[in-house]
Amino acid sequence: MATRDIKIACFGEVLWDIFPGGDRRAGGAPFNVAYHLSKMGVEVNMISSVGNDELGRELFQKIQDWKISTAGIQVNDTYPTSTVVATIDEHHDAHYDIVSDVAWDYIEFNPVNQAMATTSDALVFGSLATRNERSRNTLFQLLEASSYPVFDINLRAPHYDVHVIKDLLYKTHLAKFNKAELRMMIDFMGKSYTTEEDSVNFLRDTFGMAEVIVSKGSKGALYADHQDFYSIPTIPIQVKDTVGSGDSFLAGFLSKRLEQGTSATEIMHQAVSLGAFVTAQEGACPEYTLADFISFREDAAQKQ
Repeated sequence: MATRDIKIACFGEVLWDIFPGGDRRAGGAPFNVAYHLSKMGVEVNMISSVGNDELGRELFQKIQDWKISTAGIQVNDTYPTSTVVATIDEHHDAHYDIVSDVAWDYIEFNPVNQAMATTSDALVFGSLATRNERSRNTLFQLLEASSYPVFDINLRAPHYDVHVIKDLLYKTHLAKFNKAELRMMIDFMGKSYTTEEDSVNFLRDTFGMAEVIVSKGSKGALYADHQDFYSIPTIPIQVKDTVGSGDSFLAGFLSKRLEQGTSATEIMHQAVSLGAFVTAQEGACPEYTLADFISFREDAAQKQ
């Protein structure tokens, strides 16, 4: 699919989401991004940690089965593999109870993950993995090695610190917000919210970011590149659930953004197409092939 080989590293949480009824699915925002990048034909390295326990071994095997490199996944003898209890409300939105002091809170900086950050076309990370000092320090070291840091803000109260978020934004090339997170960030900065474009410009100017994405669910998405803004509507689908829809959107975006010679319109169409494709299915990481997605994307393009 890509015109050249693309390599991306994703840093942060890998875990088991436990859903009502006991259904257990591999997850974690950066891992969801990695999963969909891999489906798009991108070479992905996941930088994380699992516990030296049965759940960790199962998760490790799952990641290998999905053809995602486990070279950057550490095994922690002290802290357990992460589990998160997820509930789905009447609007199909997911809510999470995220337990602390798990393996991915203690990701160590080492030559392996440093090399991954250095040689990758992008380093994707979120805010959740910064809640513990150990993983936070590792991330900041990896950011120094990355040529294209991509911050998927993903604010999950109470697991973030505004001061840390600001420090990360200063090191970010591309930031992705949803609409609520954009308003929260403007509020954190002590500025009154007026419009999306004004808010994006303010954040770009303040933190020196080159690119910003605002995902807006059923309202589509906005992409700011230098001084240009691109808006694209969503693709109408029957929503199955919204778990991981933003993660698949970002994976779709990056899989096109890092190709040579693609336009902003092509990039955004890929992003909203993959987000819609996944939202129409159950779970953050449904089984599918690249051919399945291409067929969906082409059908959607013909209907627009």
